[in-house]
Amino acid sequence: MTKPYLLVIDNGTQSVRALLLDLHGNLVDKAQVAITTYRSPEPGWMENDPEAFWQTLCQACQRLWANTAVPKNSIAGVVVTTQRGTTVSLGTDGQPLRPSMIWLDQRRAQHAPRLPWWWEAAFAAIGMRDTVRHFQREAEANWIVQHQPDLWARTDKFLLLSGYLNHQLTGRFVDSVASQVGYVPFDYKKGRWAPSYDWKWHALPIRPSMLPELVDAGTVIGQVTPQAASATGIPFGLPVVAGAADKACEVIGAGCLTPEIACLSYGTAATINITMRRYLEATPFIPPYQAAVPGHYNTEVQITRGFWMVSWFKEQFGQHEQLLAQERGVSPESLFDELVNAVPPGAQGLMLQPFWNPGIKVPGPEAKGAVIGFGDIHTRAHLYRAILEGLAYALREAKERIEKRGGQRIERVRVSGGGSQSDAAMQITADIFNLPCERPHLYETSGLGAAILASVGLGLHPDFATAVRTMTRIGQTFAPAPEHAHTYEQLYQRVYCRMYDRLQPLYREIRTITGYPSHD
Repeated sequence: MTKPYLLVIDNGTQSVRALLLDLHGNLVDKAQVAITTYRSPEPGWMENDPEAFWQTLCQACQRLWANTAVPKNSIAGVVVTTQRGTTVSLGTDGQPLRPSMIWLDQRRAQHAPRLPWWWEAAFAAIGMRDTVRHFQREAEANWIVQHQPDLWARTDKFLLLSGYLNHQLTGRFVDSVASQVGYVPFDYKKGRWAPSYDWKWHALPIRPSMLPELVDAGTVIGQVTPQAASATGIPFGLPVVAGAADKACEVIGAGCLTPEIACLSYGTAATINITMRRYLEATPFIPPYQAAVPGHYNTEVQITRGFWMVSWFKEQFGQHEQLLAQERGVSPESLFDELVNAVPPGAQGLMLQPFWNPGIKVPGPEAKGAVIGFGDIHTRAHLYRAILEGLAYALREAKERIEKRGGQRIERVRVSGGGSQSDAAMQITADIFNLPCERPHLYETSGLGAAILASVGLGLHPDFATAVRTMTRIGQTFAPAPEHAHTYEQLYQRVYCRMYDRLQPLYREIRTITGYPSHD
């Protein structure tokens, strides 16, 4: 008998979820445990003990087994998808040496190692020197070697979170090509570790022996060990399949296999992705990532603080809705939708640029957020609507950049992530993009994408096209309202598209005067 269920472990930024899905893309059972162990020893730092990630994963699995009627012997395999760019340093005994730096961590290496003169000259000639310096300052490995050199000398393995969790489950140092999103010596075009002559080996202190073996997403990488089985309750010997990073999984979980369908992810970071067979840099010198489907790329543009801004608004201005939600026994988000709908499209002239985090090129490292157009009629509701509109404007600008670089029109968008649960956010997106905006049938799109990988890797579906066709579908479509689309078109073209160029010199002056954001 075919084993009809797949176990997906989705280690996101805010929680770990253990999911059981069937081969038709239905979520059968779910257990979720919030990650409460993050620490911030210094302003801008964000870290977590790798063992705490593992313990949270174990809790999620044990909670799943305690509440599901699905027999364990009907599960075909397990697959892991994780947040991106979170690093783990291990000693020779395989134990963590220090807390993981989370992708939101803002510490920077002060000194970038100089590259050999021929690389320096080449990067200067093509205007890429600042991008390389940014890469070096952002690299967690460079920060560790500068501030904890003795610890770095004891580092035997340097992994991303996905590689660490794969090792915890199987005992093997192996990771997916499609999970390599971070400051590591990876060749995004070839989908392998960079060749020995590549500049990244000079820009980073990482040695080849520190890195895991790389395999394509969907490859069976081992079996659950007795120790992992005891800790998690996952059956001993169950096949473990190489997954992909959470955003890559979201793309296929939303059914976006071809470049005319864009996947918007409304998560902590907001992104727009398309899947392509060819390598395409939407922003010059910023590579696309390896897609979950081997041999494909995700051409991505990211708004780093994305739907984090909704959480920011909730914390700073949303206490009333949170108290009212408790009284009514409803979710605060439903009341925030009421706030949005109380304000007309365009927020009566309040315009927001959502660069709450500096960027690399577009926007640049000097970037800041901005809100313009305030008047005495504006309320919290206007600001909240302006946040949702600003995020959609920024993603539309990214869409047009991708179209211009790739020569392929995007005809519709699918939205996943927490923000996709807001009808107001979905309608605003449809109106600003002036395209049909589709919500997948399942909210857990990253988990669904990982299940698709496992279904193909275990031979339960013959190929990715069949798996995506069988396991994904549209739940609801939001059509653009013509009169609202017209308003947004005017605001986008005549105001939003001009904001960054006009404000950029002022952002630079602010950074010079205040030191924020830091040049380091």
